[in-house]
Amino acid sequence: MADKQYGIFDVLGPIMIGPSSSHTAGAARLGKVGKEIVGKDFDEVKFYLHGSFAKTYRGHGTDRALVAGVLGMDPGDERLREALDMAKEQDLKIEFEEANLGHYQHPNTVKMEFHCIDGTEFSVTGSSIGGGSIVIKNIEGTNVSFMGNKPVIMVYFDNKDDIESEVEKIVQYSGAEIETFETERTETKDESAFIIETKDEIVDEAIEKLMRIETVKEVKKIRAV
Repeated sequence: MADKQYGIFDVLGPIMIGPSSSHTAGAARLGKVGKEIVGKDFDEVKFYLHGSFAKTYRGHGTDRALVAGVLGMDPGDERLREALDMAKEQDLKIEFEEANLGHYQHPNTVKMEFHCIDGTEFSVTGSSIGGGSIVIKNIEGTNVSFMGNKPVIMVYFDNKDDIESEVEKIVQYSGAEIETFETERTETKDESAFIIETKDEIVDEAIEKLMRIETVKEVKKIRAV
């Protein structure tokens, strides 16, 4: 999937704490969207920092902002400065590591590896693109491209049948207006995913209908943050 192009109206900055919208506000949003994507409790997060994130994360407060995000804070939350101490108090293990995530990545990119209480692991990669805005680029090995400011559903299915029109009808009939509809192969060769960005949050009834499609394996609902 080629990266989408984002305009000036996509990167207007939020109220934030810290010296840099890319390194603090954007980082906090990346953490918060990552938490939403995972959707379950975790007790450890490893942050693999790429490019300028890796070089300046301590001085610009990127470390605190990322942790604040996974704790559920917004970029303007006054508690962001104490996020590292708050993680310790909540027994949330945090680790930062400098990493090369590929020459094609935006310089402000992080891969977040969540270690969940149920023993599973989950990874989310995203970039801070300026003005506090972000782009989520990979979820568990599946390439995606969305900003996290609109609801998204991911429909994982095997490749035996063409179910695109059926999935589209269910989403539309639920009253959720589709803004983007992409198809991507996952790391499993016989499995793909629809990444559907909608104007309004899709209702649970529609999720249940999607799950009844024979070749659908999983449906992940990601709320706007």
